Amino acid sequence: MSDTLRIDINPTGIATVTLDRPERCNAIDEVMVAELTATLAALAQNPNLRVLVLAANGGSFCSGADYHWMQRALEGDQHQNFEEALRLGRLLQLLDRFPVPTIARVNGSTVGTGVGLVACCDMVVAHSSAWFRLPEVELGLVPAVIAPFVMAKIGGSAARRYLLTAEELAAPAARELGLVHEIADSTEGLDIAVERWCNALLRNGQHAVTSTKKLIAAIGHRLIDDALISDTAHRTAHLRAHPEARQGVVQYLKHTTLRHQYQHGNDDD
Repeated sequence: MSDTLRIDINPTGIATVTLDRPERCNAIDEVMVAELTATLAALAQNPNLRVLVLAANGGSFCSGADYHWMQRALEGDQHQNFEEALRLGRLLQLLDRFPVPTIARVNGSTVGTGVGLVACCDMVVAHSSAWFRLPEVELGLVPAVIAPFVMAKIGGSAARRYLLTAEELAAPAARELGLVHEIADSTEGLDIAVERWCNALLRNGQHAVTSTKKLIAAIGHRLIDDALISDTAHRTAHLRAHPEARQGVVQYLKHTTLRHQYQHGNDDD
């Protein structure tokens, strides 16, 4: 039983983890960090899991760090703050490297650490009224823990601007930068986008999808050298030998042959 989250897994293997502190605008504290870490770690071990959806209850997706948590941090020593920051960093890393595709359903304002959570997801749909902000520098702080994930998502140039200025980033601008992939004008539109992505992912080979997620993590920001070329060749050879790939290729070739025969027959007419 969680105090800060709602977890639902449907029969098709789609898990929805909902941030559930609407009275605090889903602000993150040490309890949510611990519960979200434990939840993601357990879900990552579920062999039937196909998709993870990260959602939020209420009018905000995540308002960043809970101010009570921030107050306690001010009272702690440097070692205590290091340990808490490390736990947050490991949570973000766990989400970033989650073994199945992840979808963020952003229904409202997203601040600080919330932006980090969104940046770690593979696909992001946001409400047209949603906005994003990294306010740490206004508080005399540095967004160090989330910065690697945010920079990987929006690029170094945009990260320099928004990490340093603390400007608000509206949903359309977030889409232009790659933080958001689609925008919806209603709650129903958010659900439709999530469902469409889930259906597309469920149509794909489960082993191929998880292997592709590992590939993405392995090749990101790596130099395209002989070692990388060899690595990708090994991954290709391994997947081609898998029963799922053999079956998928056979079905594809069968459909392609039938389509070619149909088109050829029409040409003869």
